[in-house]
Amino acid sequence: MTADTPLSGRLDDDDYPAYTMGRAAEMLGTTPAFLRAIGEARLITPLRSEGGHRRYSRYQLRVAARARELVDKGTPIEAACRIVILEDQLEEAQRINAEYRRRAGHEAHGSTG
Repeated sequence: MTADTPLSGRLDDDDYPAYTMGRAAEMLGTTPAFLRAIGEARLITPLRSEGGHRRYSRYQLRVAARARELVDKGTPIEAACRIVILEDQLEEAQRINAEYRRRAGHEAHGSTG
């Protein structure tokens, strides 16, 4: 995203760091300490504003919300973060696998002529 990108384009971007720590905590119904803890566990790495304040994207808030669900069910925060990371890696691997299968199927059907 460049500085020339209109604000409306940034607001549609899941990776744009639009939310302050306070707003992110409020949206998640948690505390800034929880957000710092999952940052320390390397689940999410917020971007920093020019003033050094943490800023979160919508994608990061979804990840944090999943971790909070697990913590609310009694999972220790470090384990919750690891679970969410593994879930994310599995989802990405499945997406890549589906893409390979789609390509292989397309190539198999396209080479019969």
